[in-house]
Amino acid sequence: MSENKDNIEQEDLNSGENTQPDNQEISVVEQLTEEVKVEKDKFLRLFAEFENYKKRTSKERIELFRTANEDLMTVLLPILDDFERGLAEIKKAKDKELLKGMKLINSKLFNLLTQKGLSPIKVENGEPFDAELHEAITQIPAPTDDLKGKIIDVIEQGYKLGDKIIRYPKVVIGQ
Repeated sequence: MSENKDNIEQEDLNSGENTQPDNQEISVVEQLTEEVKVEKDKFLRLFAEFENYKKRTSKERIELFRTANEDLMTVLLPILDDFERGLAEIKKAKDKELLKGMKLINSKLFNLLTQKGLSPIKVENGEPFDAELHEAITQIPAPTDDLKGKIIDVIEQGYKLGDKIIRYPKVVIGQ
């Protein structure tokens, strides 16, 4: 029972004290509030920076997967060109069986590369020359006036891997 009496006396003493916080307590609370705001701002900035990092690395990874075959494709493009030249020569020789075998090998190789994202750039004789899409090898006098500044011949086929041009078509333009 004496404990209850002591507690009651302590409560009486506490009730007599001023319950208003003094200026020192207010400044400490304001200081702590300001520190919390600063730390929260730092946290939000760090979080936003990390989100940007994640987005950037995922974009880079997607681009890497998309163009991972680019080196291999550029090495194989001269082989495709050789097949085309070989087919043209075999057609001149009129060897049907050899032509049939070469066409089969050429189509298998081409189909395999197109499955991996390679696509030829369509260029037709007579279409206007575009420096963004074509590489001019030389200029020759145009056979007719309407072919001036237009493609007269395609020397080497151009190719794209996805949306990226990995080899520009080499063309001859009329002057």
